[in-house]
Amino acid sequence: MVSKVEQSSDGLDPLISESGDYITDVVKENLKLIRHTKGFSLDKLANRCGVSRAMLSQIEQGKSVPTISVLWKIANGLNVPFSELLKEKNQDGIHILKAENSKVLYSNSKVFASRALFPFLGNRKTEFYELILKPGGHEVAEPHKTGTTENLVVVSGKLRLRVGEKVVELEPKDSVFFKADVSHEYSNPTDQETLMYLVMDYTDEIG
Repeated sequence: MVSKVEQSSDGLDPLISESGDYITDVVKENLKLIRHTKGFSLDKLANRCGVSRAMLSQIEQGKSVPTISVLWKIANGLNVPFSELLKEKNQDGIHILKAENSKVLYSNSKVFASRALFPFLGNRKTEFYELILKPGGHEVAEPHKTGTTENLVVVSGKLRLRVGEKVVELEPKDSVFFKADVSHEYSNPTDQETLMYLVMDYTDEIG
């Protein structure tokens, strides 16, 4: 789920989460911890993920939160699930995720929104998201780690999905399962918003 449009003039993505400061604090702490645990310098991580050293430094200082696309690149460079960058401290018992407290991330163009429907409580093999693609919206996703799969269902609206060289059209109640370790794109060919739910599953190698 990677956006290719609109970056700020200094090369840093704007803060794009509805949960603002909270997301900033969580991401910066998790990024620093994971990077140091793996023994990566900022330069090494920058080379692995394709995100500049300056941007990584800004994120670790809490001065910038990346868009969905940059978070994916960093997660891939660290070889960890996306949720590891947003995980919260572990808690026991039932976890209620109130809608008003949801962590919603956007693409730079704001045509694509992703809301996590699971608690960020450590390493996970499976993640569950609500996705919204605005009318005419188009979102390009770079390949995820080898073996990663996506299982997606359209709730309302329509979706045109390209996986590699194949293109499929999905309508409400249609679902699709595919290997997400190749380039893929989500497009909304209509003038109505498209609502989808996504289950992403990682391989055992990630972690």
